[in-house]
Amino acid sequence: MNQLICKDFREFKTHEGKSLPTSDWLVVTQDMINAFADATKDFQWIHVDVERAKKESPFKKPIAHGFMSVSLLSKMLTDVIVIESMSMGVNYGLNKVRFPHPVPSESRLRLHSTLTKIEEYTEKGLKVTCECSIEIEGIEKPACVAEFVSLMFEV
Repeated sequence: MNQLICKDFREFKTHEGKSLPTSDWLVVTQDMINAFADATKDFQWIHVDVERAKKESPFKKPIAHGFMSVSLLSKMLTDVIVIESMSMGVNYGLNKVRFPHPVPSESRLRLHSTLTKIEEYTEKGLKVTCECSIEIEGIEKPACVAEFVSLMFEV
């Protein structure tokens, strides 16, 4: 896996405005979709009813929840960014979120992202904004585009 590996926040800040490595592919399985439905209590048939989706959906299979796509951003970003001095990170929020294309079950996704802004946040923290686009293998439109904002803290 390609990763941006930085010793500390000082080194990390030199990457502001630059693209991050592309993440590895991640398969969105029906089991993942069902678990997300269980967690959110969103059991709309287009997500969880495989047989009905085969017959009635234009995608001929279930699709992942849009919010499942955006929730994968945390995992995908932590896969491509390693800061050795970082003690923890938390989600701060999202800007300009859109879901241009549904994610059919068993699709492969990967993240393309850019570090658009890095700001000081408290004495040992940073507020980091990343422009993110989740690619669906074989589909022109992305699953999700968003500005993802997180807080990172050093030891």
